[in-house]
Amino acid sequence: MATQHSRSAARLMMAPAVILLLGWMLLPLTMTLVLSFKKYLPLRGGDLGWVGFDNYVRFVSSSAFWPAVTTTLIVVGGVLIITVALGVLLALLLDQPMWGQGIVRILVIAPFFVMPTVSGLVWKNMFMDPVNGFFAHLSKAFGAEPIQWLSQASLPSLIMIISWQWLPFATLILLTAIQSLDSEQVEAAEMDGAGAISRFRFIVLPHLARAMTVVVLIQTIFLLSVFAEIFVTTAGAFGTKTLTYLIFQRVLESQNVGLGSAGGVYAIILANLVALFLMRVVGKNLDA
Repeated sequence: MATQHSRSAARLMMAPAVILLLGWMLLPLTMTLVLSFKKYLPLRGGDLGWVGFDNYVRFVSSSAFWPAVTTTLIVVGGVLIITVALGVLLALLLDQPMWGQGIVRILVIAPFFVMPTVSGLVWKNMFMDPVNGFFAHLSKAFGAEPIQWLSQASLPSLIMIISWQWLPFATLILLTAIQSLDSEQVEAAEMDGAGAISRFRFIVLPHLARAMTVVVLIQTIFLLSVFAEIFVTTAGAFGTKTLTYLIFQRVLESQNVGLGSAGGVYAIILANLVALFLMRVVGKNLDA
């Protein structure tokens, strides 16, 4: 049992790392809050003083604000549905014995390590290009007119690109959870006459609940700030402007860092609201 002296020594040794982490998180947040109440134009005079809540009013009163929030939630929801559903199917498939299983698993997980900008450019130029893209050639082979993916189906295309990158993460977490399932329980259910669908519904799926919750929570944190894929594919056009991209665009247009900081505070509020919702709806599985 740890003594009071050993606990104090442990706290003392951990203190520098904790202070560093708190500073790393709190300093940028504090600077964002301070700048959000200022008119700060780095290229046109610098700090021009306090403006109160003017930046917040300007940002939220923009006609693009609520559409950007809606687009952000649609992208997050669409990617989560695709990655969790396909992640479960891929995890079940990869758990089956097959030739070259290790190589197949590496190939499935590989897209997660591709940079978002590279991923977006590959999909834009090699797959979705209406003239030379793979999908265009596929459409022509079946006698159909190629689809202008990034203009005619821009939001579904963006969700597809982001899902491709995050699917390996979900698959890896869910595969690890499936491999921890007690095989004797599944065999007992099979001997009792339970079919594959029943075994999946009443044994496998409940076992995956905690892993699915972890996937949803972690992915949501990162998906709320998705930017690179939008920047290199649609540049926020055709209804793909998320809140993060709107912040970037407002700062670029006005050169007002204070306005962008106010948008950043709104993004933090949205992220916390979504996190609270998820913790109440799906986070209860962590306590099961």
